[in-house]
Amino acid sequence: MHTLLRRSGLLLALAASLLALIALPAPSARAAETLLSQGKPATASSTEGAFSARNAVDGDPGTRWSSAFADPQWIQVDLGASADISRVALTWEAAYGTAFRIEVSNDAQAWTTVHQTAAGTGGTQTLAVSGTGRYVRMYGTQRATAYGYSLWEFQVYGTAGGSGGDTGRLLSYGRTGAASSSQSDGNCWECTPARAFDRDPASRWATSSTTGWTDPGWISVDLGATAQIDKVVLQWDPAYAKSFQIQVSPNGTDWTPVYSTTSGTGFKQTLAVSGTGRYVRMYGTERATPYGYSLWEFQVYGTGGAPITPPPLPSDPANPPRLVWSDDFDGSAGARPDASKWRADPGTGPNNELEYYTDHRNAALDGSGHLVMEARKEVTAGSSCPRDPLSGSTTCQYTSARMNTGATFQFTYGRVEARIKVPKGNGLWPAFWMMGADFLTGRPWPYNGEVDIVEVLGKDVKTAYSTVHAPAYNGGGGIGASYTLPGNADFSDDFHTWAADWNSKGITYSLDGRTVLTLDKEQVERTRGPWIFDHPHYMILNLAVGGDWPGPPDAGTPFPSKMLVDYVRVYQ
Repeated sequence: MHTLLRRSGLLLALAASLLALIALPAPSARAAETLLSQGKPATASSTEGAFSARNAVDGDPGTRWSSAFADPQWIQVDLGASADISRVALTWEAAYGTAFRIEVSNDAQAWTTVHQTAAGTGGTQTLAVSGTGRYVRMYGTQRATAYGYSLWEFQVYGTAGGSGGDTGRLLSYGRTGAASSSQSDGNCWECTPARAFDRDPASRWATSSTTGWTDPGWISVDLGATAQIDKVVLQWDPAYAKSFQIQVSPNGTDWTPVYSTTSGTGFKQTLAVSGTGRYVRMYGTERATPYGYSLWEFQVYGTGGAPITPPPLPSDPANPPRLVWSDDFDGSAGARPDASKWRADPGTGPNNELEYYTDHRNAALDGSGHLVMEARKEVTAGSSCPRDPLSGSTTCQYTSARMNTGATFQFTYGRVEARIKVPKGNGLWPAFWMMGADFLTGRPWPYNGEVDIVEVLGKDVKTAYSTVHAPAYNGGGGIGASYTLPGNADFSDDFHTWAADWNSKGITYSLDGRTVLTLDKEQVERTRGPWIFDHPHYMILNLAVGGDWPGPPDAGTPFPSKMLVDYVRVYQ
């Protein structure tokens, strides 16, 4: 069926291409426009077999690029130099995009959307756009079929030698900010203007809870010198502006609006503006909530100013990736986990859990290539255990194992993979997850970021969960999904492989090679809040007992219960 679909797609695409050519204006109307993409280097998020990215820019309508069968996916072309882009023509194979964006960039890292749709039609789409950049990409977020994305041709038209250059440079990073008021209390500690200009999506500015939950409210930045402003990016906290202006000023006193709205949407807003000034401010005149105004990020882009170069962003993993860290748990029966890779994390767990994590007493190799993490019903004293109301002693009724790589291995981006067999029983809670490494230096949860690769509740071992937690979405409000095995099989019956492919675009979770959840960074920023996972993390394995989510064990819960880990690997 797939082959028939491909062949019919070819006929439809060729026919649509002919109709599109007939409908185009006379050549004189496009005299200044040039096909810029043909024969230029092209890359993609993935490739299906021999259908590589370069096939979409080779000028041959009989060759194509095809992606993996997952969302999101992208194809991009390097024009070799900055250009003014006026048109993009997509000749889709039958596997087309229902929702996609056309984006431009000067560095293939910071992207600006010049076209967006959630109602792609397939066939040949000729899109009038306006943007400047060296790189152009189609970024697909929803497939129209069960297959991937596939393009016979990806054509970019425009004028070479455009005004790109320094356009789009981040000018506001590290510059001095000011605001109508600032909050600093238990709900928002040191939420000063500087937090909106630090390129840290987990810190924010907020107006004062005692004097600033009024209209108007504002935040401004001094760019250090006069600049030509072409873009402003606002990443709002839930306390956002319904009505606001973006204003520029030469002196911080006399302000000129360059953007105005009475229907602000909150979350992430990328605003195309045009203005000149040394100072830029967001001036809010109507709050969307009873609270004040609050921004995780207020970024100003353009030319001129006195920009401070921010630290470089992390590089995406190589394609194909290489193995950079692994533990296959080979060793003699009874041996403790490799101390050069794992450190025990003793103490009680959060979430009102009932266990005490011992110093590796509950974790050992089995001599057959597995790590055994064992939960036992045994009384253990610990200063953080619950206090017995009769004796006054602090004891935990269960022991278990938790260990992490915080002191031995931290990393940003890659494919993180583990093969695990989970136990069954009420109150058991096995997990493989990652924490932002700044948690170890004092940044509190959830501002450091948490990536749960897999969690299973022993009371329902036919369901697994993958989730991310951040300041704007955490706990029961985390972003994730539950999923099951084919035939609704039991996870505790055998080993299964969980993986997270993590890069600058987001995270794709898979179970036994099957994609179960895709988190697109830009979509999360536009719909839920800031994405805070572009920094080092470390891995954690643990088997919890009890807690708010799984509930307590009961008489039928088997003890000891064992979580088996066959291997853990990281590819970059």
